[in-house]
Amino acid sequence: MKKNKTIRLLNEKISFLLDQRAVTVCVFLFLAVSVVLVTSTAMGEMKIHPLNVVKALIGGGEESDRLVVTMFRLPRVLVALLAGMALAAAGAILQGMIRNPLASPDMLGITGGASVFVIMFLAIFSDNNHSLTVSIQWLPLAAFIGATVIAFLVYLLAWKDGVTPIRLVLIGIGIMSLMKALTTFMMVLGPIYQTSQANIWIIGTVSGATWQSVAMLAPWTLLFLLLAFVFARNINVQELGDDVATGLGEHVQKNRFILLLLSTGLIAGAVAFAGGIGFVGLMAPHMARRLVSPAFSALLPASAFLGGIMVMTADLAGRMLFSPLEIPAGVFTAAIGAPYFIYLLYKTRSA
Repeated sequence: MKKNKTIRLLNEKISFLLDQRAVTVCVFLFLAVSVVLVTSTAMGEMKIHPLNVVKALIGGGEESDRLVVTMFRLPRVLVALLAGMALAAAGAILQGMIRNPLASPDMLGITGGASVFVIMFLAIFSDNNHSLTVSIQWLPLAAFIGATVIAFLVYLLAWKDGVTPIRLVLIGIGIMSLMKALTTFMMVLGPIYQTSQANIWIIGTVSGATWQSVAMLAPWTLLFLLLAFVFARNINVQELGDDVATGLGEHVQKNRFILLLLSTGLIAGAVAFAGGIGFVGLMAPHMARRLVSPAFSALLPASAFLGGIMVMTADLAGRMLFSPLEIPAGVFTAAIGAPYFIYLLYKTRSA
């Protein structure tokens, strides 16, 4: 059986190769996402049979099951899915663009920039009753502004007759440290009652997700994922090196800037509604490369599905393992991601 199948559309005006193995893997990953989503929705203080969850999702079953599933659990699970997909896709873009397996949204300071602006938003627009004085709908904008400002700053500081991957990494690590310091500084200066809330949010949690959060995050994430998929072919060319890519007619600097903006948009949406969940953007692309080819048309959707599975599983573990206590999802992703990062450092020590 041929590995690739040629697809031609509109009288051969549009044609592309379809990696049949990658399609099979992505179908299985989609089914795995569905299984984890149903399982996570079924688990809690009130356990619901998975079949009853499915019935509730399509409008059937008992009224009590529909209430628990649709009003309390499903928004949380969907936000975890969307945030995981966004962080993993952003990580895949950054690793391909920078050509560094250790690159991730955390390492470049973009997540930290979004976090700083979200904490500023919460501190400035909160009253003494812990209530926001403006609409929560402005929160993603604050995160996007923070992520974009830091992305621009990293890009400008790394510019010297163009932007090279190694300079992006080195500048990003410095900016990441600065953002952590600013976050701590703002927490010290801010109202004392917001410190614990900010700490939990920085670690990463989806416990406060609502249908309003889903309605805002879903179109944002899906739009940027679609744009990322369209521009994925540029990453394939850039991985050959700047000189080769330029020789093939690639506008390296312009496309690198567009890819940085796309990853920034994905990170901003995830951070705004799920906090600073770490290491998803680092681990998911590596796992995806073991399942599909390095071509980004296959790697991007596989990474997104794996990221969604990781965050949903981490959130489920946080709800169930230490019940009635609830552990933020970011604790579990960090517990796995930190040793994995050390392993990657050891593996690439001679590279």
